[in-house]
Amino acid sequence: MRLAQAQLESHLKQGLQALYVLVGNEPLAQRECLDVIRAAARTQGFDERTSLTVERNFNWQQIQHYGQAISLFANKRLLELSIPSGKPGVEGGKALQALANSAIPDTSVVIILPTLERDAKNSAWFNALEAQAQVITIHEVEAANLPKWIANRLAHQGQTASAQTLEFLANQVEGNLLAANQEVQKLGLLYAQGELSDADVREAVLNVSRFDAFQLGEAVLQGDAERTARILQGLQDEGENAVAVMNPLMWVLRPLVRIKQAEMRGENITNAMTNARIYGDRQVLVKRALSRLNLRQLEAALHKLADIDRTAKGVMLGDAWLEISRLCFGLARVKAR
Repeated sequence: MRLAQAQLESHLKQGLQALYVLVGNEPLAQRECLDVIRAAARTQGFDERTSLTVERNFNWQQIQHYGQAISLFANKRLLELSIPSGKPGVEGGKALQALANSAIPDTSVVIILPTLERDAKNSAWFNALEAQAQVITIHEVEAANLPKWIANRLAHQGQTASAQTLEFLANQVEGNLLAANQEVQKLGLLYAQGELSDADVREAVLNVSRFDAFQLGEAVLQGDAERTARILQGLQDEGENAVAVMNPLMWVLRPLVRIKQAEMRGENITNAMTNARIYGDRQVLVKRALSRLNLRQLEAALHKLADIDRTAKGVMLGDAWLEISRLCFGLARVKAR
């Protein structure tokens, strides 16, 4: 059963259903959908939330054990199951079919998937989910529609901007919705409601910190270990939050995985980069990174970022900044084959 992202909030007011599936690679839209579901769950008395990420050697019996366990502190529970690879395997496929066909009592389950390849879309486990779950497909914003998307976000905080300024903002963030959203929020904090002048917007956008997470991602793609180390130290010295660094890194790495997968299928690499919204000079940078990094390394990096995210949020023990540094420095040091 399909549910448009725009309909999700009104749908949830009628009560959470047993099963939701989020499908798509756009991290901002995915996060906002999860935030809406979590907020509705809290309002409706879901007092316990559990998050699981399917990685290599994931024990699928955890799902069965979760369903059999009785919560001592909550009448209703929310279970989030993230599958970053979109490939649950044979055992996982059976577990997902079981989830679709037999709901866990007093529990709402949210399954988070990337954009799926054809085989996954036609699989028995995904067909079972489609038949029983509310499936929300997260669509990416095309480059041509990004100025309008920014205008809508500004309108929500009572601000407007000229078409020229909207185009400037869209070009600055290069199709990255996380970065675009951050810029919109910054404008909301800096300026009052109403019409934003071109000069004010340019000053706000161009007046950035000496070090930022997007520079870090660029240094990692370039394979520049020294610059990577300097930016990491600068971000830490400036008190940057680890979570704020991970989102741009995720945006850098996810398209590389998709392009690498397309390359391994024999598809045209330039077309794959265009489909992943990699344009202009950035294509040269991405090609250089793809010549150094293989698919296994890129997928492992995404899994590691998921672990770091849980560490930064206190779900796992460890030092999030130390793990970010190890990951970025390790990727930057990989030599061209």
